[in-house]
Order: sequence, then C-alpha cells, then structure tokens
Amino acid sequence: MSTSERDWHKSSYSSAQGDSCVEVAVTERAVRVRDSKDVARPHLAVGRAEWSRFVGFAAGV
Repeated sequence: MSTSERDWHKSSYSSAQGDSCVEVAVTERAVRVRDSKDVARPHLAVGRAEWSRFVGFAAGV
C-alpha cells in the first residue's frame, strides 16, 4: 500500500493554521507518523504495541 493510499488522520490538537501538525495511519502491523506539512518526506513507523505504550505514557496512564 502506498503512502497516499493510507488513511491518514490529523492530530486533534492541530491548529486551524496548519502548523505543528502530525498525522498517523494505522496499518495491520504498524502505526505510521508523518509531518502533515510535508507529506512527501519519509514517515516514522512503529509497532502497534510500542505506539500503544507511547500513547499511554503521553496521556499519563
């Protein structure tokens, strides 16, 4: 699946001006993260379990 075919979701904390935005796309094996201002650049891919731990940590859980 190409990067453009993935279902990317923008962070709910992104401002209306479009600055400092990240987008994520969840696939069967990984969560992919990219800069929404420059989608042509390579994205970061992490395992789903690792992403879950990161989100829990960031949320203070």
